[in-house]
Amino acid sequence: MVTGAGSGIGRAVALELLGAGWRVALAGRRTETLEETAALAPGTDSLAVRTDVASPDDVAALFAAVRERFGRLGLLFNNAGTFGPGGVPVEELSYDAWRHVVDTNLNGAFLCAQAAFRLMKEQDPQGGRIINNGSISAHTPRPHSIAYTATKHAMTGLTKSLSLDGRPYRIACGQIDIGNAATDMTERMQAGILQANGELAAEPVMDVSDVARTVRHMAELPLEANVQFATVLATNMPYVGRG
Repeated sequence: MVTGAGSGIGRAVALELLGAGWRVALAGRRTETLEETAALAPGTDSLAVRTDVASPDDVAALFAAVRERFGRLGLLFNNAGTFGPGGVPVEELSYDAWRHVVDTNLNGAFLCAQAAFRLMKEQDPQGGRIINNGSISAHTPRPHSIAYTATKHAMTGLTKSLSLDGRPYRIACGQIDIGNAATDMTERMQAGILQANGELAAEPVMDVSDVARTVRHMAELPLEANVQFATVLATNMPYVGRG
C-alpha cells in the first residue's frame, strides 16, 4: 500500500514497486490521479482507493478493500503529507492551517500504521513492513515551517515506537528522510527558497526515481533485517550546513 500515490514521491514509489512485480494499493485524495498512476504501469496489479488519511472512516475502508482484494498486506509506505502554507511566520499561522498539516502528516500516518498493525498481526503468516516518509525536516527545519517540521519530528517518534512495538509480531518499521526530490512540491526549490540567513537561493534537486529505488530496497529486505533510518538527498543541497 502506498498513500499519496497520485503524484510525486508516492507515484514514483508505486510505479517502482509495480514494475518489480508487487501488487499495490494506491491511496490518495483524488481518484483521477490514482487512476493516472495505475495507467502508467499497464499490465500490473493495482487497486485505486480514494482516501483521506486524516479520516478514520476512510482509512478503515481502505484497509478493508485491501484485505478483500489481496488478502494480506506486506508493506505500507506511509507517504501522504503536505507542507501547508509556505512562508508563513509562526505568529501568523492560523490554527486551521496548523491542524490541517497535523491531521494529514501525523494523524494520517498514525491511522494507517494502526490499521496496518491490526492486519499484519492477524494475517498468516504474521508480519509485514511499514516505511514512513519522514524528511530532512525531521532533523533540521526550514524558516517558517513550524507545522511541517513539528509533524516530521513526530514522525521519527512514531517510527521508533512502531519499530519497537512491532517486534513480537514480525512487523518491521523504518523511515526514509528525503531532501529535494524533484516533484511538483519541490519546484520552488529550484526557483529560489528562503534560507536561514534570510537570503533566497535556488537549491539542487535529485531525480525522484532515486528515492523510489531506495524505498524498494528497504521494502524487499527480509523481515529479519530493517533499515531503521535512511537519508536520501540531493548531494549539493544546503542541508548539512543549513543555518
